[in-house]
Amino acid sequence: MDPRLSLNQITTKSWSLPEAVAGCAQAGVGWIGLWRDKVAETGVDEAARLLKEHGVRVSSLCRGGFFTGVTPDGSPVDGVARTREAIDEAAALGAGVLVLVVGGIAGNDLAASRQRVADAVGELAPYAGERGVRLGLEPLHPMQCAERSVLSTVEQALAIAVEHPAEQVGVIVDEFHVWWDPRIEDAIAAAAGRIAGFHVCDVLVPLPDPLLGRALPGDGPIDHRHLRAAVEAAGYTGPIEVEVFNADLWSRPGGAVLAETITAFEQHVA
Repeated sequence: MDPRLSLNQITTKSWSLPEAVAGCAQAGVGWIGLWRDKVAETGVDEAARLLKEHGVRVSSLCRGGFFTGVTPDGSPVDGVARTREAIDEAAALGAGVLVLVVGGIAGNDLAASRQRVADAVGELAPYAGERGVRLGLEPLHPMQCAERSVLSTVEQALAIAVEHPAEQVGVIVDEFHVWWDPRIEDAIAAAAGRIAGFHVCDVLVPLPDPLLGRALPGDGPIDHRHLRAAVEAAGYTGPIEVEVFNADLWSRPGGAVLAETITAFEQHVA
């Protein structure tokens, strides 16, 4: 098995954090990408204990951000304050990366919304750096610009990241969101030394939903090895998370989903 494989916890959403950590350990998967809601169910201290007990490391914690104040459900949020809390959690869990979903457009002003993101990152980057946590700006597909992220490309995320030390701020390359970009190879090359995470999955065709239209690698059109080669050429050697939002997978037992995830990764990504 590729030692860089990481199970993003959302792929096995039916599993609690204890189940997911134990499942990874039993299957020989040495990395896991955690979500804050699952951590909250278990408690940060207990989650950290379980990770240590099972010898599973955290590739990232998801998520901070929503600096524009715009969330998918429309509820107000203080993105900076919430992200400070997430940074502290990431440090306690031994997660070197906190994934940031920066928030949707506020007040129909895209430029101002992006500036709010840049300002928030500027405020939080030193705080994260002091705690050994790297902020990972994750651009999302343009169809999610209105409610989830005003950063749609690696280039846009990188423009903010380069204003800060590389150990404090980087970018996340998530295949689902950026595989379509005709400039993706150049953007990844420009992000050399700044890539904080590489997330893989495939796209369902036809796309049933802009959020849940993901599949395991090999079930769609993405050339995973091509993109993996690009991020590796840019110097990224960290864990590779399989992150799949898919209602069918979520309805099935976590162990079966993890087994399929391992097979898909070995056949199409490794």
